[in-house]
Amino acid sequence: MNFALTILLDGLIQASWLFIVALGLTLVFGVLKILNIAHGSFYALGAYLAATAVTMVAARGLPPAVGFVVMLLAVAAIASAVGLLLERGLLKMFYGRDEVVLLLVTYAVFLLLEDITKLIWGVNPIYATQPYELFGNVEFAGLYYVGYDLVLIPISVAAGLAVWFGLNRTVTGKIVSAVIHNEEMSASMGVRVNRVYASAFAFGALLAAMAGALTAPKISVQPGLSSEVIILSFAIVVIGGLGSVEGAAVGAILVGMARAASVHLLPQAELFMIYLIMAAVLMFRPEGLFRRDVARRI
Repeated sequence: MNFALTILLDGLIQASWLFIVALGLTLVFGVLKILNIAHGSFYALGAYLAATAVTMVAARGLPPAVGFVVMLLAVAAIASAVGLLLERGLLKMFYGRDEVVLLLVTYAVFLLLEDITKLIWGVNPIYATQPYELFGNVEFAGLYYVGYDLVLIPISVAAGLAVWFGLNRTVTGKIVSAVIHNEEMSASMGVRVNRVYASAFAFGALLAAMAGALTAPKISVQPGLSSEVIILSFAIVVIGGLGSVEGAAVGAILVGMARAASVHLLPQAELFMIYLIMAAVLMFRPEGLFRRDVARRI
């Protein structure tokens, strides 16, 4: 019983931070129709910024709670600004081109940001574990978990509900939906499409960076973070269906559970299990679990 519960909790914790990353990726694709490979770079940027903020706060002898708040605020502000700058300064010049062109542009940005992070922070790992000790240990059904890990679960649920509510129950969400379904008609009715694109991309970058910031205290922050997370994020959105918030949630749970079960039962097959799930889903539902059929425009 405890063994199964351990896999369940580990899977939910894995799914939590992966869902926040995939949520930003699916939002950007849903609005801008861009498979944004640079999304992984925003995750790494968030992790590096968080580690820097936490170590600076700790060096001044301030409480870990201050470091936790400072890292979230710093990451949110800087990641949004970088995302906005990238979308307005580069990506908007390629709108209307083939999707492959945009894919290659974001891949180039991914490589550039990878090298920029190495230039700024070097190649040695950075440890910023102070926030990890902030919530202590928690006993759950006879199991002891670090409280910080369990806190990630409600944070990811809140992020998912906030995005779903914003898209489906607010005026802003209706404007975004109108742009998604018919950009030309929305523009003719006075909607500032460029503003919607910029906001969606900046918010997607913020979500990726926040996931990186929340993960930073759990890991050693070092080069290679972006590659690992972008592969997992793409697997999640492909399983769930490109552009679907609900699909990203289900995909994250499937990938998280598969990773947790593999780690405990068959560590050698950790990555294989994820690709096995993706292949099985695509075999029976090539558009993903939650992708809706879209009428073809002539």
